[in-house]
Amino acid sequence: MTMPEGLERVLPEMVGRDMFDALVIRTDFSDDESWNAVVRELRRPWGPDGEFPANVQVIDAPAWSGATADEVLAAVDEDEYLSVVFVADRYTMESPRRGLLALSTVWEDEGDLDPVYYQELIESPEPREFRAAPAAVHSVHVNVTLGNIGFAEFAVAASAEPDQVLRPV
Repeated sequence: MTMPEGLERVLPEMVGRDMFDALVIRTDFSDDESWNAVVRELRRPWGPDGEFPANVQVIDAPAWSGATADEVLAAVDEDEYLSVVFVADRYTMESPRRGLLALSTVWEDEGDLDPVYYQELIESPEPREFRAAPAAVHSVHVNVTLGNIGFAEFAVAASAEPDQVLRPV
């Protein structure tokens, strides 16, 4: 879905998300069977022995169809407790691993950094995205939210996988 030039997409406001609910937004509506498989996996208990409940808020609304990563990030910008959002896009629906796009909602604007002190960060900014299998979503969300593991560490782990999709840790 392409917006006419000069018009801005207005995405629905998200309400009622608990801080520990992973947020997954569907932006591709081409394959309901694939989407249902993603949702089933997201709703499974997780952890080494499946001891943790799957707390997830799934947004499945056609208004999000075709939304870009930047549009999703702009729409969730007001949620001060959200560190990572997951997007079910065309890649998710077409890939065998159903890799969701994980987007960091926290990043530095390198344009405002003093190069004297932050040259390394300016030259090598933190990653803003990576792919994660649905079974890895909860671990990523909880650990990034609590600050146990940084978003960049998960991105590095995903990049080490042959298909660039993070598996459950």
